[in-house]
Amino acid sequence: MNHPSPTLRGFGVALLLVLAPLARAADTNPTQERADRFLNLVNASYRALYTVNSEAQWLALTDVSPAHDAAAEVAGKAYAAFNGNPAIIDETKALLLKRNELNPLTIRELEHALLNAAEGPMTNPKLVGDRVAAETAQASTLNSFQFKLHGKEVTANDIDNLLESSTDLAERRAVWEASKESGKALKDGLIKLRGLRNGVAQEMGYHDYFALQVAGYGMTTDEMVKLNDEFMRVLRPLYLQLHTWAKYKLAEKYHQPVPKLIPAHWISNRWSQEWDGLADGADLTPFFKGRTAEFIIKSAEQFYTGIGFRPLPASFWVKSDLYPVPAGDPRKKNTHASCWHLDLATDIRSLQSIEPNPWWFTTAHHELGHGYYFMSYTRPEVPPLLRTGANPAFHEGFGELIALAASQSPYLKSLGILPPDFKVDDNAFLLSNALAPGIPFIYWSSGVMTHWEADVYAKNLPADQWNKRWWQYVREFQGIEPPAERSEEWCDAATKTHINDTPCYYYSYAVAQVFKYQLHDYIAKKILHQPPQACNYAGNKAVGDFLKSIMEKGATDDWRKILKDATGEDLSTRAMVEYYQPLMKWLEEQNKGRPIGWE
Repeated sequence: MNHPSPTLRGFGVALLLVLAPLARAADTNPTQERADRFLNLVNASYRALYTVNSEAQWLALTDVSPAHDAAAEVAGKAYAAFNGNPAIIDETKALLLKRNELNPLTIRELEHALLNAAEGPMTNPKLVGDRVAAETAQASTLNSFQFKLHGKEVTANDIDNLLESSTDLAERRAVWEASKESGKALKDGLIKLRGLRNGVAQEMGYHDYFALQVAGYGMTTDEMVKLNDEFMRVLRPLYLQLHTWAKYKLAEKYHQPVPKLIPAHWISNRWSQEWDGLADGADLTPFFKGRTAEFIIKSAEQFYTGIGFRPLPASFWVKSDLYPVPAGDPRKKNTHASCWHLDLATDIRSLQSIEPNPWWFTTAHHELGHGYYFMSYTRPEVPPLLRTGANPAFHEGFGELIALAASQSPYLKSLGILPPDFKVDDNAFLLSNALAPGIPFIYWSSGVMTHWEADVYAKNLPADQWNKRWWQYVREFQGIEPPAERSEEWCDAATKTHINDTPCYYYSYAVAQVFKYQLHDYIAKKILHQPPQACNYAGNKAVGDFLKSIMEKGATDDWRKILKDATGEDLSTRAMVEYYQPLMKWLEEQNKGRPIGWE
């Protein structure tokens, strides 16, 4: 039998001392008062340990070293020891048995405390310690991995830039294969983590880790998978038209016969999740020549302040890590863009590797969407336990919404990126939105990522079938195939950052895509009175007020209610389908006489 450490026993004693006066209280609702005292203690301790852990993780990602890895592991274990303290679990469960005596905000806090506990339940300290150690080791391997091309070291940005620019298929294949080398190094760690992640979830009564993650939506695994399958079903006619158009365009570009399935190395993205660079009339790359990386991030902040948000905290500009590590600098850092709320108060930072190009322009707008969400719900009415998105997709959705708004031609003209006399090809700009991230992304996130991780975690897919299943789904959902067969020596799924450090999450990005079009549709039609395909948020304070009214709630209410209250409708692909209706007609015209799809 596992016994709590002295630290955990100490917290249990502290909890008893806090709750003891309740035996003498003459309150009309002793259960609510007991919960208030308990949550005051939990929120204060949670925020303090969240800060310590975040600082350690930040250092481990921005300066990969054995010392920072060790510090991150120690902080991670302390954070888990608090969240998963048996005293917290027992008291939370006991209070929830009397939920009819508690107010709705208290119930939400308690439910979030239990979800936090399930990530590291100290009813089994060894399991939790092993998980934290394994997560730390996996992050170190991921963040320090050195890509090589023809024997020479290259960065992730180098790989992306080559896939964006090269027209030599032999070179493209070499670059694509180099991008997959990290999966081999990460596979053993991911196998170990699958067992440990499922173990912590099962310790708290969940079937598996996927089930634990979707519980944050108030859903089951089957419900989440079905929701994502429905996204794909509704959008499939558009995707088949887009896929057909894209493979003819790519075949022309590379002077190749038109394939049935698109070879993965023909596409500019390492995972074929976005299909940039194919909408000729909307290529913004030339308009970023002469710009600086500083212009990119400052223009992103200007977008938000222009619609009425406060400027970012001064500390953001001092503590963030926004630009690539200079050539020759031995420091290694994570290359996946992210934004952090380190203390659940004013310390907001972003980790990026910004270069002056269109991709980083929209990425910077997306990442600051997280930052402004943090700022909006950081207020006394939102306790620390609920300073998070209404669901995980809301965070991604706000970032994606602003990335979409920032890509529209009227905004680009207002910012001076496009000249005032630039003749906009409406179909080209709509096609660009559809290609990246738009429609292909749904079949990557709802299809490949969601189904593969559900198989791995919920169905315990044997590790010697991981790569075969991965490519089965890439072919089935995306209509894409590798340049040559990929054996089980590889783990191509693990080359994606989130498979390692934010598992069972990618359906949130799919939900975010659907969510963003609903918000955008409402803003364009109800506030701006402009067409959703070409509108301009810049300088409109009513847009900012609308966004703040959703953002400031954090997780204090059910996400379905927040969405319905804001837009008048439930989660739906309606707005997404309507947005691309003009493009659908254009694609059908372009594809006349062509076999549609790949089956």
